[in-house]
Amino acid sequence: MEFFRIHRTIPFMRHALVLNAISVITFLLAVFFLFHRGLHLSVEFTGGTVMEIAYQQSVDVGKVRETIGKLGYPDVQVQNFGTSRDVQIRLPVQKGQTSAQQSEQVMAALKAVDPSATLRGNEFVGPQVGEELTTNGLKALGMVVVGIMIYLAFRFEWKFALATVLANLHDVVIILGFFAFFQWEFSLAVLAAVLAVLGYSVNESVVIFDRVRENFRRYRKMTTREVIDNAITSTISRTIITHGCTQLVVLSMFFFGGPTLHYFALALTIGILFGIYSSAFVAAAIAMWLGVKREDLVKGPIKREGDPDDPNAGATV
Repeated sequence: MEFFRIHRTIPFMRHALVLNAISVITFLLAVFFLFHRGLHLSVEFTGGTVMEIAYQQSVDVGKVRETIGKLGYPDVQVQNFGTSRDVQIRLPVQKGQTSAQQSEQVMAALKAVDPSATLRGNEFVGPQVGEELTTNGLKALGMVVVGIMIYLAFRFEWKFALATVLANLHDVVIILGFFAFFQWEFSLAVLAAVLAVLGYSVNESVVIFDRVRENFRRYRKMTTREVIDNAITSTISRTIITHGCTQLVVLSMFFFGGPTLHYFALALTIGILFGIYSSAFVAAAIAMWLGVKREDLVKGPIKREGDPDDPNAGATV
């Protein structure tokens, strides 16, 4: 399915050096902010108090969040669980206050607004749990990267595998850099979004690389740069349809999903935009600079343009 087709190949790789120079600068800035400011980690990573509150009728989590925010918790996590009458609250650790004191303070404020508020559960999440989550998260990220490299090395060629992994790490670090610069809260939901972006970016790279391999088979007289330019140009319509539809869903979560899904959708939005960019310019350019050639991807006899046995003979570029 295509909304449009571009009949003239766009010379994307002509600007690869400039665009990748911008990518390097953005990447280095992201690394700087990660080390200079660090991530604003949520309760799951740093430890804190988790409270479960029950009401006799449906409750507005926005008002609950506003009430607790007045107590000095601007980044408190409040969300429904189970039913609209049950609320889960995650409070970060406060110096000079125990978990019990935090719970009493919050319950007093909530009961002042709605006397039907009842404490159903209260537990403290220690820092050691946060360390375990951080370690497991890094392991998951590492396993995804290794899996991507193995998959692409078998399906295509090691140069494409290396190019894709570098492009994916570029996406991940830039997402983390945004969260470090603006000090947005980094939670388990955001970590899930980062892992989702990895798979999403790989999918885009696979589509382009598959078209590169197809072009090597069909157009023997083309140079590597021309083959890559043609592959990116011919997949633009598919990219717009796929990513446009996905972004519509993500934007609906961003605007209507409430604070619970806000940073999750924000991380996906950044990841989708940079995933498109990195697949078309970073991964493709790195593969070109690594010297990928027809012989790396095409095994056996190669059909020439105009070959009567080629079903695509006479196709225009």
